[in-house]
Amino acid sequence: MPSELTKLTPNLVVSNVERSAAFYRDVLGFTMQMTVPDAAPYAFAMMTSGSIEVFLNAAEAAYEEYPSFKNLAIGGTLTLFMEVTEIEAAYARLAPLVKVVMPFEKKWYGMTEFAFLDPDGYIITYAQRTKD
Repeated sequence: MPSELTKLTPNLVVSNVERSAAFYRDVLGFTMQMTVPDAAPYAFAMMTSGSIEVFLNAAEAAYEEYPSFKNLAIGGTLTLFMEVTEIEAAYARLAPLVKVVMPFEKKWYGMTEFAFLDPDGYIITYAQRTKD
């Protein structure tokens, strides 16, 4: 029998941990739970918002742990799909602050969504189940 999966935490390779942490904290409202080291410049930061957790790893540190990352672009095609409450308010607040890459719209599969870029090109999709 396979092991039970109990948690998924995106571990993002970023070009500048301080810049990315500031974006997740100041723009998206995450809380910085911990950093390595304790003072900047950081090699790692753990960010949380409710039950959502995101790790931010400096590229150099990630390359040491995962050598196969060295030849890959930061960002790319990863989408962080996050369900939110009050999506209209979230869009109104964020749209002037971020680069929206998917407009606010009701989808055929029952969600209202919009997507935007973080500083390293990761796509963040905010979604809420569409009310009838």
